[in-house]
Amino acid sequence: MRRGGELSSPAIPPSSPAAGAPPAARGDWSTLKRLFPYLWEYKFRVIAALAFMVAAKFANVGVPLLLKELVDAMDIKPGDATAVLAVPVALLLGYGLLRLSTTLFTELRELVFAKATQGAARSIALETFRHLHALSLRFHLERQTGGMTRDIERGVRGIESLISYSLYSIVPTLVEVALVLTILAVKFDPWFAWITIAALALYIVFTVMVTEWRTQFRREANEFDSAAHTKAVDSLLNYETVKYFNNEDFEAGRYDQSLERLRRARLKSQTTLSLLNTGQQVIIAIGLVAMLWRATQGVVDGRMTLGDLVMINAFMIQLYIPLNFLGVLYREIKQSLTDLDKMFTLMEKEREIADRPGALPLRLPSPLGEGGGGGDPAGDDWTVRFENVHFAYESSRPILHDVSFEIPSGRTVAVVGPSGSGKSTLARLLYRFYDVQQGRITIAGQDVRDVTQSSVRQVIGIVPQDTVLFNDTVEYNIAYGRPGATREQVEEAARAARIHGFIASTPKGYDTMVGERGLKLSGGEKQRVAIARTLLKNPPILIFDEATSALDSANERAIQSELKSAAQNKTTLVIAHRLSTVVDAHEILVVEAGRIIERGTHQQLLALGGRYADMWALQQSAESEQFGEVMGM
Repeated sequence: MRRGGELSSPAIPPSSPAAGAPPAARGDWSTLKRLFPYLWEYKFRVIAALAFMVAAKFANVGVPLLLKELVDAMDIKPGDATAVLAVPVALLLGYGLLRLSTTLFTELRELVFAKATQGAARSIALETFRHLHALSLRFHLERQTGGMTRDIERGVRGIESLISYSLYSIVPTLVEVALVLTILAVKFDPWFAWITIAALALYIVFTVMVTEWRTQFRREANEFDSAAHTKAVDSLLNYETVKYFNNEDFEAGRYDQSLERLRRARLKSQTTLSLLNTGQQVIIAIGLVAMLWRATQGVVDGRMTLGDLVMINAFMIQLYIPLNFLGVLYREIKQSLTDLDKMFTLMEKEREIADRPGALPLRLPSPLGEGGGGGDPAGDDWTVRFENVHFAYESSRPILHDVSFEIPSGRTVAVVGPSGSGKSTLARLLYRFYDVQQGRITIAGQDVRDVTQSSVRQVIGIVPQDTVLFNDTVEYNIAYGRPGATREQVEEAARAARIHGFIASTPKGYDTMVGERGLKLSGGEKQRVAIARTLLKNPPILIFDEATSALDSANERAIQSELKSAAQNKTTLVIAHRLSTVVDAHEILVVEAGRIIERGTHQQLLALGGRYADMWALQQSAESEQFGEVMGM
């Protein structure tokens, strides 16, 4: 591929196996490190949340200690009213305050850290969204929208789950375990600490090993879930096609196959989850019995008080509750990391078409017909040139072969030829959806690869052959050509595209919803909305890619005059199948198998008697036959 101005032979496109190798699996720590900068933007909230978390755990550990003092304080002599009033009441108040402090610090932690969590999720989701829009057309032609949107949805949710489970559950539990072990080792004999450590170690090892084994079933279930969602979305987006071929049962069968695979995967996941939970409960029960047995022996031997026994039991219950969910937490954290990694993988998807480092915006020449403005680089105004262009979507199937032509500033050049000859590829290359493998394309004397993509697309307006609209109002879809345009400007563009009368005749006018992909409008109506959108943008360079292909003859002739007026003093590339729409072009290029085989004006090409003349005669004959059939009805 051309780099830095030199010419090279065609490179292997990114879709080939050499360039499309799957990314290496990212480790959990790598995913966490990738997430950390987004959280560290809220460093003061992170530090405050950690401080509140530690304070909450200190208060929580203090509850059993105070409960022990309360139980021991109840060992008083009958009739000692002073002790009853002084000691237990104070301890009860302290006990209540510690309980309240635990809840208060926990809520403060969540309140403080909520902004960091939601802010990080928003930043990552927005960055992913922007990056997906920045990826090449090749990526979006190969994507599966349903699965990709589900990956983004799960990734955003995974951020919240990961932070919630780790900061709100795992880390606090580890802090509490450390505090309890310290108290048991210092206050009593070390065996209490060793029993607790052994139970915890066995519990954690068992949980991690079984959960790692179970991850394959959870991942498999997620893949089947994405596949089922993709099939459902794809089928619903193509609702009309399904109806045309009466294939509702076929689509339901395909969807049911995906759901059946999902059901089996989820059953495996649930079965192994039951195994995990049973094993955890056995380990916890053994550890708890061993601790209470030793504590009971201590009370019997007089080495420990009844309050010590109550305290140890309370400690075990406090540890038992979060430990009971450790398997679930670990599994969810692993799943959140997997989901987050998928979204990071999307974010790191390499751009096939990227601005070069330090690329500057396209230098704007003098506005056509105004004489002033920002200078005229190389004296080219808005001239577009294709210079010895070679291009292939795949290395094994070249599309364009040494194509060279010029669209002089303010002139119209038409490209005609059979389907698959490479006509629409010219528009895609000019718009820089792809980069040429050899040669170059210039606008105003500047190679489109040396300037920013945004500045190139800002000066080009296109009416595509296949018009897709947003599921919004007619006004929104027309105004999309110039966000912020007034209703009057939108209506003016609609009048120029000959669709204002139709819009005004509908009950809601410009507030009419066009439906998913504009399916509530006819093909001709959608195309006229696309024309209005481009006319509203009013760029200096226009591309009409079969712009009137969905219109009837009457409307085609009417709009053709509007397009001709819109192209006045603009650099225009017209891609056409019907030759009658390009007879007034300043130059017509006949393209076949990716090569320009003829060029000239309409009259010159007819006089040449070559491929164009044959195409013209064939289309005239077909139109005459259609006219005769209509008149004979």
